[in-house]
Order: sequence, then C-alpha cells, then structure tokens
Amino acid sequence: MESKLEQRENSEETVVSTGRSATPMGPAELVQAAAMARRFYLEGKSKIQIAEEFGVSRFKVARVLETALERDLVRIEIRVPAELDAERSDALRARYGLRHAVVVESPADAAEDAPDPENLGEVAADLLGELVHEGDVLGLAWGRSTIHMAAALHRLPPCTVVQLTGVYDAGTAERGSVEAVRRAAQVSGGEAHPIYAPMLLPDPATAAALRGQTGIARAFDYFDKVTVAAVSIGSWAPGISTVYDMLTEEERAHYASLGAAAEMSAHLFDAEGRRIGRDLGERCITVEADRLRRIPEVVAIAGGQRKAAAIGAVLRSGLVTSLVTDTAAADYLLLETGPGPRPALDRADPDGA
Repeated sequence: MESKLEQRENSEETVVSTGRSATPMGPAELVQAAAMARRFYLEGKSKIQIAEEFGVSRFKVARVLETALERDLVRIEIRVPAELDAERSDALRARYGLRHAVVVESPADAAEDAPDPENLGEVAADLLGELVHEGDVLGLAWGRSTIHMAAALHRLPPCTVVQLTGVYDAGTAERGSVEAVRRAAQVSGGEAHPIYAPMLLPDPATAAALRGQTGIARAFDYFDKVTVAAVSIGSWAPGISTVYDMLTEEERAHYASLGAAAEMSAHLFDAEGRRIGRDLGERCITVEADRLRRIPEVVAIAGGQRKAAAIGAVLRSGLVTSLVTDTAAADYLLLETGPGPRPALDRADPDGA
C-alpha cells in the first residue's frame, strides 16, 4: 500500500514527469535533481537509499533522474579509445555471428594495397589478455599479424603456448613464429612448444616424416588441447598469402582454377568459405581444419581493403569465432551480399556461459 507521501507525489502534476516541454525547473528543483543524479550515477547509491536521504519516495527519485536526463542535466556518454570503432564492431559481430569483433580505425592515408595496420597486433594482444585464462593452451599460427601481436603482448595468465604451423622460411624462424611462441610463453610464464620446420614441404611423404620427429610430434600432441588460437588470413595474391608465395606458378594457377580466394594456416577457401585444395594440406606442417574447428576460441587478425574479400570467405567457413580488423575491411564486410557465415558458435564457450 502506498504511503500518503507516495500517493501525493503520484497524484501531483509535477514538472519532473512532463519532459522537455514542461515549465522550466526552479533552482531548488535543479539543485535537488543534480544532487540525486550525483548520488545515483557517480556515487552508485540505489534509488531507495537516495529516497531515504532526501525524505521522498523512490518513485519521485526515479522521475527526477529521468527528468535530469531529459533536460540534459545529466549526459551519459559511452566512450571507447579513439582507435576503436564500437558501432562497426557490434555490427560486424552480429552480421557474422562472431563471439567477439574488434574494429580499429584504418590509417587516414592508407592506400587500397596497404598491408595490415600494425595496430591490429596491439589490439589483438590486448584481446588475448582478456580471452586467455590460467591453465589454457594458446596456439599461434604463422602470420605477420600474429607476429606483431606476440611482440605487443604485455600480459597473459600462466598458460602453455604451442605453434600451430611451420614457418614461412625456416631460416627466419628466430624472427617469426618460433620467436612469437617464445615471446608469448615468456609473458605468461608457461611452457613453449615451437615447431622448427617449414610450413610447406615438397611432397606428402616428407611432410609426414617431419610430423613424426620428436619435437614436432610433441607440438602436434597439444593441438587437441588448444583452447584459444590466433591466426592470420591471406588473400590469394602475391605478397598477401604465405602459401601463394611459396608455390610454383603452375601450382598457383591450379588452385586459382579451383576458386582459391583466401588462405588461413595453409588451408585454402573459395569465396563462399568452402575448403578447396585439400591435397595441399598433406604437404604442410599445420593444424588440421577439423582440429581448428574444435578449438573453442579462434581469433583471426587481418585487415585492409586488399584482404577484405578473403576475410569474408574465411568467416563464412565457420572456423573463426572472433575477429580483429580495421574499418576499411569492416566496411566491405558489412556491405557484402554474399552467403551468410556457417555456424561457428556451436562450440563450447570457453567461459562456460
């Protein structure tokens, strides 16, 4: 039952409930509204606590707070760092059914053929700091973006770090994937399991022999335990795909004839996200696509106009659960009218939600 105070306040034709067109608030009302708003928005007090302090009903407190917003006495702003585009991030997440999508501002002077913005790696490093939990197994695939990400890591809980692919050039291992794995393990204080082998071998027999070597086999044993993976995406073009650059002209033409549009961890995809060229995988040191699909969280790091279509193709494959990209790629992806993505979020949520 309402008290007499509440009955009176609910029956009054008060200014606080009439909106912007009402009679201007007097100084006493303004001071009271400001004080209540301060208690509620800045000090975190409940409406009941405020009502008790000012000797009014909680209903009046609610109306005063509403009016404070209507009259611009209180302004609520949602701010993220200037480099992040929250609106595009949310739209991209919803459009492709992703668990996380983070879009960063593209450089103002970025050309259409510009490489991935280096700040993608920095943002991805911060994202991994959120996603990786103590005891997880973090997998890192070869890619310039993942290498930049590893270099930018500054916090990770204790976890095991395993390399998911061989390297582009075994001679650069110390500056590439191996060093990225070591760096991540150093930051986390966990074990490192690098792969000292090239990504692409001349034939399936050589690749199979290498997979059987002790160090490489030990890394492969961890693939089924990976809980969070970071991967890069490449377009089927020179300088934008590691695998493309490693193949002969004849091999490139062959996979192009099959419709190759994108590459991720030595797996090829056509424009609709279907895997093609499975024979290539037999020659590669890389995590298998089926194992990749079973990883609860797969974060792709890729951006730029030149990779936009390839990113869309990989997203449609359903192998990726989260994406770090830039506004140039995001605008393309949000305007795409191709087939929708395959379900990727039927995997177990790593947080158990």
